[in-house]
Amino acid sequence: MKLVIREEQVEDYLTIENLIVSAFATMSFSDKKEHELVSRLRESAEYVPDLSLVAKDSESKQIVGHILLSKCQIVNHNQSSQALALAPVSVHPEFQNKGVGSTLIKESLQKAKSLNYDSVIVLGHPNYYPKFGFQKASFWNIKGPFEVPDELFMALELRQNALNNVTGKVEYSKAFFE
Repeated sequence: MKLVIREEQVEDYLTIENLIVSAFATMSFSDKKEHELVSRLRESAEYVPDLSLVAKDSESKQIVGHILLSKCQIVNHNQSSQALALAPVSVHPEFQNKGVGSTLIKESLQKAKSLNYDSVIVLGHPNYYPKFGFQKASFWNIKGPFEVPDELFMALELRQNALNNVTGKVEYSKAFFE
C-alpha cells in the first residue's frame, strides 16, 4: 500500500472523527472519546495545524490514518520547557498492522523537528514507541501529571541533548481533561 501523508483540512474533520471512533472501538484501554479530544485540541491554543496529519491510501484515496501532536509544557519551579504531546494516533481497523501508524509517527516526528520543536511526550505501549526512539521519561526526571506506570510514559529528543537540564511535570492542554 502506498500512502500519501498530508496536513488535515477542515473538510476532513468528519471523516477523521469517524476514523478515530472506528480505530478505538475495540480497544479495552480506550474511553471511546478520543475523537472528542481531537475536536477540543483543534480549538485550543496548543493546536499545531502543521502537526495534525492524515494518511491517505493513494489507490482508494481513502483517509486511513490520523495523528495529532499538540503543544505541552514540562514545568518545575525553576523552568518551563515547551514540548509536544503525541495523542492520539488512529488507524482504520482495516488498515491496522500495515505500517500506517508507523508512517504517521515517523512523518510527524520529522515534521516537528523541521518546525524546531525539541521533544515529544507520549503515553503509550512500552513495546511500540521505543522503536521510534522514545525512552522512559523518568530517564530525564520528567513525570506525568497523573499516576502512570513508568514504562508507559515516554519522551523523545528531536535534537540531541534537547532534554538535558529539563525536568519536571508535563502539563498537557486543558483539552485533555475536559
